[in-house]
Amino acid sequence: MTDSTQASFEPTARTTLRRLPDRGSYDVALVNSILDEALICHVGFTVDDHPYVIPTIHVRVGDTLYLHGSPASRMLRTLKGGVDVCVTVTLLDALVLARSAFHHSLNYRSVVVLGRAQPVTEGEEKRAALEALVDHIAQGRSAEVRAPSDFELRSTLLLALPLEEVSAKVRTGPANDDEADLTLPIWSGLLPLRTAAGEAVDDPLLHLAAGSPRPSEVVTDWRRP
Repeated sequence: MTDSTQASFEPTARTTLRRLPDRGSYDVALVNSILDEALICHVGFTVDDHPYVIPTIHVRVGDTLYLHGSPASRMLRTLKGGVDVCVTVTLLDALVLARSAFHHSLNYRSVVVLGRAQPVTEGEEKRAALEALVDHIAQGRSAEVRAPSDFELRSTLLLALPLEEVSAKVRTGPANDDEADLTLPIWSGLLPLRTAAGEAVDDPLLHLAAGSPRPSEVVTDWRRP
């Protein structure tokens, strides 16, 4: 398992980047920042020789990535059996608009995590991970809401995937236009993108609650790290 003080992951045969390796990184801090900012991951696995990629919510706690859901989930039931899994996240930072069609691209930050996940059965770890999952969605939200009941904990399957075999890939900067195209009268540059929240919308049944609750700063000041 990765030491919490380790600066970088050790590349393996499966995580060594072959396509544009200069964009690759094994820096632990970079990997953690991407996993923490991303709201959704995609989980790749195989069932009966059929490949699947399923989007889901994740959370990183230390050197472990947690996935959760219903015990009836085919994805989680499959992963619970200790099969190989590939988890990816991608953050889109900008559209790269070039002078030529060929060189249009995207600026992004991505992570690939490989390994085998194990079910979490210990109660305190499970509660802490699910609390972290809520805070991953909206920082500080777990302190505002009702904690999971024992029934809800039993009704949730939680899997832990060690962050051991990991790589990141990042593209930054302008378009890589051909030198011959640089004098063309065509605008080239970046169109930055970001995730931003709109105005909070009340739940239609909020009138049933006492005290006319209003959204806290956790909601009104929501932003990704």
